[in-house]
Amino acid sequence: MSPVYPLAFLVGLLSALHCIGMCGGIAGAIGYSLPRKVRDRPSRYVIYQLLFNLGRIGSYAAAGALFGWLGAGLMRHAALGWLEHLMRLLAATVLVGIGLYIGGWLPGFAVIERIGIPLWRWLEPVRQHLLPVDSPGAALLIGVVWGWIPCGLVYSMLIGAPVQGGALGGALYMALFGLGSLPAMLATGLLAGRLNALGRDRRLQSVAGITLIGLALFTLYYQGYNGLLVPPSD
Repeated sequence: MSPVYPLAFLVGLLSALHCIGMCGGIAGAIGYSLPRKVRDRPSRYVIYQLLFNLGRIGSYAAAGALFGWLGAGLMRHAALGWLEHLMRLLAATVLVGIGLYIGGWLPGFAVIERIGIPLWRWLEPVRQHLLPVDSPGAALLIGVVWGWIPCGLVYSMLIGAPVQGGALGGALYMALFGLGSLPAMLATGLLAGRLNALGRDRRLQSVAGITLIGLALFTLYYQGYNGLLVPPSD
């Protein structure tokens, strides 16, 4: 298996502090919107939180499938063979930016989130319409909507989706990223957003950021060793 897929999961896992800081309030609000009969039964509450996150990860996978499909279409053109090398290099380089961002050393990296603001403005009324969450189906749907919230980290990961070999590869890549973020987001939802302070811990942010940068540099080395940085001669 390509190391890109485990790496996508690790990025999701290491982005926990960013996710807690950005989505902790949303997770808490969604949790509080559940009927008391759900909140008072731990087993049902966990199921609803899982449905929220399943919808969110499903949106990531759908975006990955779209980008993977578009990328595969471009790569079929022989004249654009150089584009795959460029995209792989860009995806690995962006991981360095993610590490710097999570570590708190490159706050301007969040500017990429502006890309999704128009879409989120369109989806926000849909999210409001689904509240309060009163059924499993509504929980899944609000999770789907939640997955499209403007997030620089998600957008940055999507840069790697076009070079995953097609729609299925792109979907798997983004789904694994989402699964990596699941433990943190599930814990945040179950604790009703009380992990927000943890998401602002500078020491933990630094450790996560440095680890991500190390993984990104490893990816650059690995891909370069396989002909990325210096494309193979004919």
